[in-house]
Amino acid sequence: MEKWEERAYHYCKEHLRSKGFPVSGLHLDPELVCRGIIVDTEQGNLLKADRFGYVRRGMHGTKQLSDEKIRAEYSQEAVDLRDSRWVFLNTMFSVSEGCLYAQLVDRLDSGALLADAQPPFDAVRCSSYSQLYQAVSKALYKAHVASRLKDEVMQDPLSFVHLDPATCEALLDQRDAGKKLALVTNSDWVYTQKVMSSIYNPFLPAGMDWTNLFDLVVVSACKPEFFTTDRRPVYELATEDGYLRQHFRFEEGKIFAGGNARMLQKCFQVTGEEILYVGDHIFSDVNMAKKGLRWRTCLIMQELEKEVEGLSLGLEKQNAIRQLFSVRNQHAAVLNRLRNDLTKRLNGRDGAGNSASPPRSAEDSRKDIETLQGTVEALNDELDQLLREEGGHVNKYWGYMSRAGFADTSHLMRQIQKYADIYTSRVSNFLPYTPYALFSSPRHALAHDMDYSQIFVKSTSYGAENSTASSRGAS
Repeated sequence: MEKWEERAYHYCKEHLRSKGFPVSGLHLDPELVCRGIIVDTEQGNLLKADRFGYVRRGMHGTKQLSDEKIRAEYSQEAVDLRDSRWVFLNTMFSVSEGCLYAQLVDRLDSGALLADAQPPFDAVRCSSYSQLYQAVSKALYKAHVASRLKDEVMQDPLSFVHLDPATCEALLDQRDAGKKLALVTNSDWVYTQKVMSSIYNPFLPAGMDWTNLFDLVVVSACKPEFFTTDRRPVYELATEDGYLRQHFRFEEGKIFAGGNARMLQKCFQVTGEEILYVGDHIFSDVNMAKKGLRWRTCLIMQELEKEVEGLSLGLEKQNAIRQLFSVRNQHAAVLNRLRNDLTKRLNGRDGAGNSASPPRSAEDSRKDIETLQGTVEALNDELDQLLREEGGHVNKYWGYMSRAGFADTSHLMRQIQKYADIYTSRVSNFLPYTPYALFSSPRHALAHDMDYSQIFVKSTSYGAENSTASSRGAS
């Protein structure tokens, strides 16, 4: 995928150059954007939000926003993806788009975009951050759909993919277990045939073609419309070079173009949760299959392997942060108690009868409070530094893809948890589970969850020496 993004960036940039944009000297920085980043098209910012939509990290163009700047701009609002102001970069193909947009925001801010532009550049239509995003988005669409990028892939498919021979074995296991397999792709037949034969056929049993893996192949599917409409024409592949003839339904063992999801259900005589749909696009794949048809869904996230490895390598720092939070909270609890006691004393509610120790003077309390405030502030500064650095070994700008802040999940993970029943980095990860495995969700933790063995229940039935009892012993 790295080469795909680099070439997509190249063609996107060249399309903008043809429109007069000053793009010379720009190069792809794959760390500048990662999946799950949100574009604020009004402000020219790239943002990382938590599951509630609150912004945790941000960049204006290619410059990181300070915590103070983020609070000033976003403390009173949350990201709402239903608003066209926000654009969710939720696929692997978003890297080139977000990177080029951020770089051009810098040039718009400096004045170079307008000063160095050449005809036929239209300054009236490219003078704001939102207009600039529309131009970049359109250029990326041209790069993916109407440029020579797909021709490059067809000439050398193996340089654009990460081969995984175990995928064939996983699919063969599913077939042998009696599962029905279908391939549904937006690509046309010629492109699909070239790519699939290159990456699958070398790892299949002798004499077997990749098409034999699937009971049904659907090309030119036009997802997400494939999932939402009941009225799309369907054509059967008539010749190897892609000649099509009109048809009226899907049939097992054949290859079709067009059609819709309900035709697939009827062909296999299944509905809803009987189908597991595996895809790598949150919206075009898992969201639409889940929302409209109630299919079970599996999201493929190639970056997940790097993320899991990064979380493992960052475990020592995570533990250090947890320990520092604990120390800070202990000091803050004492500080809060001292402040509360002093306030009550100054208001004639010193509560002396509730304490076995002699009351401290107000002056001594103020000194203790001042000392503890300094300690807590120092701990907060140390925590802030550690939190800014956390996940930097995965991505120096954004940290962990799945996290936003230390204790919360990212907005990306909220979308995944909402629409994907399961997610994994590659299809071959199903191999060790066998086709007969039942995947179930773990119990979700809640804020009030606790170790109930540590709860002590007050009892009025016993003497003072037995005034508490562990919940393990209570009946």
